[in-house]
Amino acid sequence: MTVTIRRRELLAALGGAAAAWPLAARAQQAPKMLRVGTVSAQPRSASVWMAFEQRMVELGYEQGKNFALEIVPAASTQGFERGYRELAARNIDIVLASGPEIALKSALAAGRSLPIVMIAIEYDPLALGYVTSLARPGGNVTGLFFQQIELAMKRVELMKDAFPHLQAATVFWDAISADQWQATRNAAATLGLRVAGIELRQPPYDYELAFAQSPPNHRGELLVMVSPFFFSERAQLANLVLRHRMVSMFGAREFADAGGLLSYGASLPGMYRRAAELVDRLAKGAKPSDLPIEQPTKFELVINLKTAKALGLTVPLTLQAAADEVIE
Repeated sequence: MTVTIRRRELLAALGGAAAAWPLAARAQQAPKMLRVGTVSAQPRSASVWMAFEQRMVELGYEQGKNFALEIVPAASTQGFERGYRELAARNIDIVLASGPEIALKSALAAGRSLPIVMIAIEYDPLALGYVTSLARPGGNVTGLFFQQIELAMKRVELMKDAFPHLQAATVFWDAISADQWQATRNAAATLGLRVAGIELRQPPYDYELAFAQSPPNHRGELLVMVSPFFFSERAQLANLVLRHRMVSMFGAREFADAGGLLSYGASLPGMYRRAAELVDRLAKGAKPSDLPIEQPTKFELVINLKTAKALGLTVPLTLQAAADEVIE
């Protein structure tokens, strides 16, 4: 009898353990939720964030299952500071510092030791001392750096080559793009182009007022510096140049898609896709200090011939041939 009881107890114990095994296995297989936080002037539906999330999907992440991207909106530069403080209070694993310097500065102040992937679009993180070198950034920051200031000369050159009869231009800039404005002014002086800089303050910007502040003889051409607030209002800027029949140059192809005449710069969605790959590497244990800062090596010239036709302009065939894309 004693042997029988022990046998039954053993079978019951084994049965209970067998029933528990699937539960334990499921618990071990439950994916860890990777939480990424950022502050942005662009909505979640913007092409850059769609590119980022699409690449995360390709890398095996699923929003709401093993991955969460939390975007705090910023309607002004002060919004970045508040937003990153808000994110620091949440259970974030990795921070994205996207766009202007204030994003990285605020992320570092609020996030302290959290790993940061920066997408430095409007500033030079090396010159400003945020990283010790591009090869080995040190600290808790890695990411991508878009050398906007170096592209200022090229954008002015392209405008001069395309429309050499125009001798004066208006430049729209804001606090975020002040360095670009200085570089553009220097490049224009070298190339014999007179420029009038109009600073825009307090987004959303009043572009008609800014246009009215420009000297009348500078209203044939418009160069717009790269800023998250200009980017989010690119449709208004495209409408402005069409209404006032201005030759226009922008720093991202999205402006040409919206109706701007010319754009020259790196692919922003491509940079955000690469940022997703860096997030994935950090999530798998890499240290930010060991991941080199990357820089785009390909820049695309986009020409909107529909806009040129609407303005009664002829874009030289040589420039069209050099373009990466022509919108017809």
